Amino acid sequence: MKFLCLICAEKVMEQMSPEEAAGHYDEYVKFTADISRSGHFISCNRLLPPAEATTVRLRNGRITATDGPWVETKEQLGGYFLIEARDLNEAIRIAARIPGAAKGCVEVRPVAEDAATQKVLDAGFRHVTDQ
Repeated sequence: MKFLCLICAEKVMEQMSPEEAAGHYDEYVKFTADISRSGHFISCNRLLPPAEATTVRLRNGRITATDGPWVETKEQLGGYFLIEARDLNEAIRIAARIPGAAKGCVEVRPVAEDAATQKVLDAGFRHVTDQ
């Protein structure tokens, strides 16, 4: 099963001191190498701070785009890992080792792999490659 681990923290790399950020990067290098060796790693990346985000809405056929996600929380989405795990329990054990879990939280969410979702994804992929 695939799980998306969403990493949330009060501070992202750009808000850390250079020394703190370097140490945190080192923790991520070790963690990523470890789950790559164990076969759990699929993909990951860091997100730029929320100030760089744009929130898009479509209402009554009109597109609106506003700067940033304006939510009432201190924690901000800072990155993600897409992992492969046998079940939710294994995914939770892996997520608990993500360095950001010690500074904030990690939301573990199963990726939809049901037949209906796969059919839509396959059709969209075929549509793109047929053009």
